[in-house]
Amino acid sequence: MTLAPVATLPLLGMVTPLPGFPEFRDYVLVTADGDGLLFWLQSLDAGGPRFLAVPPDRYFPDYAPVLPRAVLAELDLDDAADARVYCLVTVPAEGPSAATANLRAPIVVNPANWRATQVVLPDSRHPIRRLLRR
Repeated sequence: MTLAPVATLPLLGMVTPLPGFPEFRDYVLVTADGDGLLFWLQSLDAGGPRFLAVPPDRYFPDYAPVLPRAVLAELDLDDAADARVYCLVTVPAEGPSAATANLRAPIVVNPANWRATQVVLPDSRHPIRRLLRR
């Protein structure tokens, strides 16, 4: 009997904890749909938080946040183009058709070392709640 290979998930180390979750720093990104359109940002700690996240380029092709230099330095990124960006999603009681993505505070990941942080962008043209539609 041959065993199927086990998929490994990169461990995301939050350099700064997510607001409201100071005790949780280690997360993994797990695909939620198999197509790479939806992910779970899942804490590794038992009972830790789990957030729905999306790569914004798949939903918002005009989204081009300017990442502060301090964030790039904190993540050891030489070029912002190398970063992976994810936006957290809120699904309200009205259901998935009313889901919104937070474009103002994306999760930024350096895929070379898997360090990550949530950035609150100073640019007010990126809304906190933008309808999630493709």
